[in-house]
Amino acid sequence: MTLTVKDLTYRYAKTAAPVLQGVSFSAESGDFLSVLGANGAGKSTLFRCLLGGLTDYTGAIALDGRDVRTLSRRETAEHIAYIPQIHRPTFGYSVLDTTLMGLTRQLSPFRSPTPEMEKQAMDALEQMGVAQLAERNFATLSGGEQQLVLIARALCQRSDILVMDEPTSSLDYGNQLRVLERVRQLAQQGYTVLLSTHDPQHALRFSQKVLALSGGQVAADGCTADVLTPELLRRLYGVETVVLDTPCGRVLLPGEEGGSCV
Repeated sequence: MTLTVKDLTYRYAKTAAPVLQGVSFSAESGDFLSVLGANGAGKSTLFRCLLGGLTDYTGAIALDGRDVRTLSRRETAEHIAYIPQIHRPTFGYSVLDTTLMGLTRQLSPFRSPTPEMEKQAMDALEQMGVAQLAERNFATLSGGEQQLVLIARALCQRSDILVMDEPTSSLDYGNQLRVLERVRQLAQQGYTVLLSTHDPQHALRFSQKVLALSGGQVAADGCTADVLTPELLRRLYGVETVVLDTPCGRVLLPGEEGGSCV
């Protein structure tokens, strides 16, 4: 499935300056697209438009050529799943019950999950490598385990596109890498992944494509290796960096004016 965004512009009030202005890009099946930008660049607003939470924008968002504003919430959920940052649940749901919440659109309020649905949830947990936690209380899991369960919950929707808003922001270094490696595997399996991150090194290591926003406009859009440059990072974050090629891949380091390392 192809996601196409064309000339997307959004403002929160008629008299306000636009938060997004003329944003255009596309993502295909199997793409892992990292969305970069400083705080206030428009990343979360873009995701809210994609998910149907904001509809009074100008421009167009289309799935295989169909305007998403013509889709119901249920139809949107058939194609786009949202994975939030880790949240602390109010109730002590099990991991399996939490994962089954991804099937909400298939259940009526008074219908219990069928054995087939439970198998679907277990398959998603297995895919994320956390099936052994199915009976555990979700609230007792580590941050990395919780994030993998939230991704499994999204997989239960059987949507084509996964939208992730800074999913590793509260994780330690090891869990960040483990979660992002699982996400990369999902893209390799054919999912379209849009993931916002404040760490450009994550984009450089894991994603194929980058969409960079600055002041609500597209600062760069393309292959990660081509567009993720010191010049772009200077524009986005106002810092100097250097890019080094190592036996383990390219890495970003902070630098001083002229390119020397700090």
